[in-house]
Amino acid sequence: MAEIFDLILKNGTVVTSGGIVETDIAVRNGRIADLGSFSAAKEIIDCKNLHILPGAIDTQVHFREPGLTHKEDLSTGTLSAIAGGVTTVFEMPNTDPLTITADALHDKLHRAQDRAWCDYAFFIGGCAENATDLARLEMLPGCCGVKIFMGSSTGSLLAAEDDVILSLLKSGTRRVALHAEDEERLKSRKYIAEASHDVRDHPNWRDVETALKASQRAVKLAREAGRRIHLLHITTADEMEFLSGHKDIATVEVTPQHLTLSAPECYERLGTLAQMNPPIRDRHHQEALWHAVRAGIVDVLGSDHAPHTREEKAKTYPASPGGMAGVQTILPLMLDHVSKGRLSLERLVDLLAHGPQRVYQIARKGRIAVGYDADFAVVDLNKSRAITNKWIQSKCGWTPFDGLTVMGWVRGTVLRGRLVMWEDEILGSPAGGVVSFAESQRKL
Repeated sequence: MAEIFDLILKNGTVVTSGGIVETDIAVRNGRIADLGSFSAAKEIIDCKNLHILPGAIDTQVHFREPGLTHKEDLSTGTLSAIAGGVTTVFEMPNTDPLTITADALHDKLHRAQDRAWCDYAFFIGGCAENATDLARLEMLPGCCGVKIFMGSSTGSLLAAEDDVILSLLKSGTRRVALHAEDEERLKSRKYIAEASHDVRDHPNWRDVETALKASQRAVKLAREAGRRIHLLHITTADEMEFLSGHKDIATVEVTPQHLTLSAPECYERLGTLAQMNPPIRDRHHQEALWHAVRAGIVDVLGSDHAPHTREEKAKTYPASPGGMAGVQTILPLMLDHVSKGRLSLERLVDLLAHGPQRVYQIARKGRIAVGYDADFAVVDLNKSRAITNKWIQSKCGWTPFDGLTVMGWVRGTVLRGRLVMWEDEILGSPAGGVVSFAESQRKL
C-alpha cells in the first residue's frame, strides 16, 4: 500500500541547493519527508508549469508593533509577507518601547502568538544601556540576534560612538547586524536637507562618505572584537569595493529597492515615497550593487520593509520619514530581474533562502531538502502582472512600485506544510511560529 503523506506538491520544477530538478515534494508533519514521485496524500497541489522555491526569508522588516501600529502591526505585516511568498521574517527592534530587554522581547513574542501569518524571530537592539547583558539576551528563544544602529534612521535606537559599538561587539557570539551610516557626518550635513526641503537632496545629505565611513568603522571594530557582522542595505560602489576584501568577517545585504529604483528619476516621479535610509542612489551605484550580487559579494536580500502612512510621507522633506513597504514585493520584483537576465533563479534562491539560513544559522529552513520545514513559494515565471496598491496587504496601503508590471508572480505560499495563500486568497488562520536556530550559532 502506498504511503500516505499530508501533502504532495506534484509536477513542479523544484529549486534545490543542488540544482533545479523535476520532482514531487512529499510533506509529513510540517516537514519535507521525501523528494521523488508520489501519488497518495491527504492533499495534492498540482504545480505543473510552476517552479517551487524555498519560502523566502526576509531578515529585515519593521512591523511597528508595539507603539506605532497605525502604520503596521505583526498581523498585517506577516499577512503581507505570505501574500508575497515570504514564510519567515526577522523583525527589527526600533519599536516603542525599544526591544532592548528580555521583557520587551517576550512582549513581542506574546503579541505574535496566534496573530502572525508566517514564522518569525525578533532582534534585540544593542545600546549602551544593555551592552553588558547582550550575551544573555541574544540567546533567548525567539531572538535572531543583535541589531546596532550606527546612524539615526527611524526611532531613537542609536549606538554611534566607537567605544559603545566595541563594547556591544565584545558581548556575545552571534553575528551582529548593523545599519552603517556615520552619525556625526549625518548631523553635520543635515543643513543640506533643511535648506533645500527637496527630497532629491536625500542622497546628498546621506552621501557616499556617510555610508563608507561607517562600514569601514564597523569592519575595523569587528576585527578588534573578533566578532562577525552583517552589514544591512549597502548602497554604494565604494562600500562594495571595500567589503569585497573583508568577506571573512562581514556578510552583506542589499535591498530590491536599491536594485530597482535609481536617482534622480525615482525622486522626481515618487517624491518622498522614494525616501529611505540609506538613500536610493544613482545608476553608477546601482550597477555596482548588481556587480556585487553577481560576484558573490552580496549574501542576502532583505526588504527593509519600513512602512509609514501616506500622511506621514506627505510631510515636507526632511520632516517626511524614510522607509517604505517591501516584504510583499521582494519576490515579484526579483523574479522580474531574473526574467531580464540580471541574475539566475538559483542565485535568487541563494540570496532569499540559502544565504539567510547560512548567515543567521537558522534551523531547518531555507532549503528544499528532506527534514527541512515545508516552506515553499510556488511561482509562475511566465506570468506577467502589475504590482498595485490594491494588492498590498500592509496596513500602510501603498508601494513605490504601484503600476509596475513584472514578469514572474507568486501563485501560492506553503508554511510548514499548510497552504496559506493561493492565487491571492489568504487561507485558514494565522499559523506562524517562532524560528529556531542551530546550536552552531554559539561557535560563530
